[in-house]
Amino acid sequence: MTRLLEAHGVIVLTLPEISDRVDAFSHWYGQRPFVFASPAKNDKARSRMDAAHELGHLLLHHDAEPGSQLLERQATTFASQFLAPTSRLRDELPGRLNFDRLQELKRCWGISLKALVYRGHAIGIYRDHTYRRGMSMLAEWGYPEPGDLGPREAPAAVGRAVELLTSRGISLGDLGARAAIPVELLKTVVAAGTEPDLRSVAG
Repeated sequence: MTRLLEAHGVIVLTLPEISDRVDAFSHWYGQRPFVFASPAKNDKARSRMDAAHELGHLLLHHDAEPGSQLLERQATTFASQFLAPTSRLRDELPGRLNFDRLQELKRCWGISLKALVYRGHAIGIYRDHTYRRGMSMLAEWGYPEPGDLGPREAPAAVGRAVELLTSRGISLGDLGARAAIPVELLKTVVAAGTEPDLRSVAG
């Protein structure tokens, strides 16, 4: 999901200083969309949903005031449908709360068990009491939930761009001078847009 955003021109940055209460946020700067993600929850399924949620905001809520619960619900609905369309998911969800099957679907669709139970309730497969029982069980199991998909999706485009420029003789110092940005600040930005195994680029 993060690679998809980057492939379509979205600048994705990881900001460790984001509040624990914020998983991600997005903003248009001129004609360029940005997504800022928190690394606090190192979970692939969660990061995919966060990225899709912010894509929803970028497409649906250009220049909207933040904090609206209606806009948040719209972005969540967009993300859910984008990652796992109801037309397909409806036929794959188990009619009863079967977490072995839900873990298979988690691996298939790359979304969390919590999201699958929520979607099952939203599309009418799970009644209220089944939904509450499922969420209660997940709460008891805690975080990370069963069926871990691995570490969060990390951005790479900014780091790879700098790597390409460096290979052509353009240093971070040159970039900083052209952009009128202090080199130390530029290093911070590059590191925020670089997956862990490319972090040496920003060193």
